[in-house]
Amino acid sequence: MSQKIEKPILSGQRIKTRKRDEKEKYDPMGFRDAILLGLEKAGNDLDAISKYLDAAGSKLDYRRYGEDLFDILIAGGLLVPGGSIAQDGDKPVKTTACVFEQPEDMESMRNFEQVFIKLMRRYKYLEKMFEEEMKKVLVFMKGFTPKERIKLARMTALWISNGSVPPTVLSVLINEHLVKDNLALDFLLEVFVTWRQEKGLSSLMTALKKGNIEGRLMEFVPPNKRTEEYFRSIFEAVGLADIVKLHKAQASQEAKRDLQQLLLDDLADNRPLKDIILDLKEMAQKSGIPEHEVIGLIWVVVMGQAEWNKKEELVADQALKHLKVYTSLFDAFTTTARSELALILKNAEEESESGEEED
Repeated sequence: MSQKIEKPILSGQRIKTRKRDEKEKYDPMGFRDAILLGLEKAGNDLDAISKYLDAAGSKLDYRRYGEDLFDILIAGGLLVPGGSIAQDGDKPVKTTACVFEQPEDMESMRNFEQVFIKLMRRYKYLEKMFEEEMKKVLVFMKGFTPKERIKLARMTALWISNGSVPPTVLSVLINEHLVKDNLALDFLLEVFVTWRQEKGLSSLMTALKKGNIEGRLMEFVPPNKRTEEYFRSIFEAVGLADIVKLHKAQASQEAKRDLQQLLLDDLADNRPLKDIILDLKEMAQKSGIPEHEVIGLIWVVVMGQAEWNKKEELVADQALKHLKVYTSLFDAFTTTARSELALILKNAEEESESGEEED
């Protein structure tokens, strides 16, 4: 039986590895040490800091350590879960060239904002990393001091308003622990107040709609304080009465959609009209929807229940027969002259649209 004979290996032989196959060890501490050394040399000169970060990008791997870089520029060092600074290594672990070490006044905040703007303008790929970084940092907020939270909130208002991060990042604040301890609401209020002062109220309103936050404002309020009265008082106390109006308008729209869905469900279940009327009256009263608006919502749903004849001359008779079925429903929500007028206008509007289609 033959045995496989191993080939001899020369002493000192080296196996060559292609450079592209070599993987550099992930070393965030080494990256931190290099950045901190450069920032120390730049001192408190913001232009020198920006020039250093610009040049360092060609030597240090920002693509790999982008979020670590933002950790340093925001908190001063590498953040660990919970929001504290990593203490590993025998070299300095923190710098003063960061958001948390800047004065609280807005002029200082705006000046340091330029460091981020110039950095991401030079290295565009950092923009997406910055968005992910902000989601992480905001969740770590409980580990920051009250002053650090204020500075972060003010800078966040600047970052969102200048487009560095989307307004949707604020949604991560809807976290059980942050909401419960009032941290989410306090942070949100500071962001809003800063934004209003810096960019104006209309800009803030636009951002809330763009980020789909306008309908979730109540979720930032601690559960044990989640009432309309508390919401109104806390926002009006900091001069944000217009946010209260926006919240009410959004809540009203949601309530109207819910009322129409309730009517659709009841009709689909073939519930008696008297029961449907009770359901609608209860929801309308609970949501504060006035009768003249309810009748308009009912009209839209009821008219949507029929499959209308394509022959225009037959539609009028068909509509009359269809509406007779719901006479008691319309009657229950036209107890005032304003409600009757609203129903007449809805009917006229329907006839006008039908006429336009015929033309």
